[in-house]
Amino acid sequence: MFSSVALLALFSPLVARAAIHNIDVGAGGALNYTDDAISAAVGDQIIFTFKAKNHTVTQSSFAGPCTPLEGGFDSGFMPVAANQTDNFPTYTITVNDTTPIWVYCKQAANTPASHCGQGMVFAANCGVAPAANSFANFKAAALAIGQSLAAAASSASAAAGSYGTSATSTAAATTSTGSSTAAPVTHQVIVGGNNTLTFSPSEVVAAIGDIVTFTFQTKNHSVAQSSFATPCSPLAGGFSSGFQFVNSTTDFPSYSYTVNATTPVWAYCQQTNPGSHCAQGMVFAINAVDSGAKNFTAFKNAAMGITNASSSSSTSGNTSSGVISSASVNVAALSLVLAAVLASVL
Repeated sequence: MFSSVALLALFSPLVARAAIHNIDVGAGGALNYTDDAISAAVGDQIIFTFKAKNHTVTQSSFAGPCTPLEGGFDSGFMPVAANQTDNFPTYTITVNDTTPIWVYCKQAANTPASHCGQGMVFAANCGVAPAANSFANFKAAALAIGQSLAAAASSASAAAGSYGTSATSTAAATTSTGSSTAAPVTHQVIVGGNNTLTFSPSEVVAAIGDIVTFTFQTKNHSVAQSSFATPCSPLAGGFSSGFQFVNSTTDFPSYSYTVNATTPVWAYCQQTNPGSHCAQGMVFAINAVDSGAKNFTAFKNAAMGITNASSSSSTSGNTSSGVISSASVNVAALSLVLAAVLASVL
């Protein structure tokens, strides 16, 4: 009897190790992770399932909730069609230790529309209130960043809106023609990174005066303005980089566009050799309204000529589905061994 108890004590930690925590991202169109704070043991896996819009799972830190952690994990953007009901993209991480894991969505980063700044954050193994590193304090710090961004944008807008309201000085009015007192933000977009047919990120939120710089890293792509109605056709009078052939691994060509309005700007790659890059989903947007009918996912689907998003964007993080299956098989095998030992003893 002693030997069976000893075997149970030996194998029980292995059997209990492979817990799987399922987290929904953006379910119902909400800017949240469900659940937003969990406890997980070493070896546990956390599977993030993207249910709506275009979110990320990006590791940050308690001190910088809306800033990516250097060397941390990042799912990248995971667009989901508005009419998609199954085969949602997923991203999986494995818990390697019991130190807290802090996560945020980097959509619209550093803008008043920041998802992180609206409280879209997640934590594993954080402190329990009233501990300083509690989830409540982490989320409060993220919301404070959002409030700061909104206040800065409001101040800039008020400064721009003041032009022409006073007739006391023609010289003063002439001086105030600048659209904003805030320094413009430069948004970096990688074109064709890792030989993929993508713009990364695939959409940004930008203020008037901001600059979007496209850096071409592989092959021979372009960025050309189109319209929501015709995603893969050039817009009359719209911008175009022309084709940017890349023949270096360090000296990449770039093209910059200055945002002159807050209305959506739609763009695509014009390359058609060997097949249309646009029709394969190589599109981009500035200031798309995610909550409206003309959102980025709808634009991309129109370019690809589909009505339901593919599940091919599903990825995994530090592990893969194969690892999960292997863990399940090992647990089953251990259970059979324990049952056989107990049967022989009894």
